[in-house]
Amino acid sequence: MVDKFNVSEFVKSFSEGCSKTQIKEFHRGETITTYLVNRNQLCILLSGTADLVRYDINGYRIVTERFSKDSIFGEIFYDINTNSEFVVEAKEKCSVLFFLYDDINEKCKANCSYHKKLVASMPSLIISKILDLTSRVDLLSRRTTRDKLLGYFELLSKKYGKTFTLPFSITELANYLSVDRSSMTRELSYLKKENFIKQDRSKITLLY
Repeated sequence: MVDKFNVSEFVKSFSEGCSKTQIKEFHRGETITTYLVNRNQLCILLSGTADLVRYDINGYRIVTERFSKDSIFGEIFYDINTNSEFVVEAKEKCSVLFFLYDDINEKCKANCSYHKKLVASMPSLIISKILDLTSRVDLLSRRTTRDKLLGYFELLSKKYGKTFTLPFSITELANYLSVDRSSMTRELSYLKKENFIKQDRSKITLLY
């Protein structure tokens, strides 16, 4: 079994850093990275929140993923040979660690313990990301808006408990679940009337 990777302990454990990695700060609204072909960049969000935004050929902005502390993202997880542009944007002040996947098996000049720890932790990082993507695919494969909403609420409840705050606006959530906004709003109303959920603005409580 692969040990769970603790990002906080990992960052705290190094003193001089590694020549193969960079840590950068970003303010709200700034672009953290743009997914490019063959760059193979992999990032870890050390603090803050950020959105993976897709711009379609008409310039329409769609939030496809929201990243929080310890999230992993980068080109290696996505097929970017499309007509859409993928951009990671800071939702608030963020700190991000960057490195190239191609550098994983190359020793840095200092042969630092930081880089050794990163190499040893890669299986856990990749597995964690695969599980996230599997959950996303499961949500999108559900046939009805109700099933998608309840599935998403159940994912949040496993992480935060029966009461949680939606990380998305209503429009962003509809985009994230690939459903019509009006239909989703109606379904939320039905779920409240049928006592599946209690809603106070962005706060949701599961009643089942």
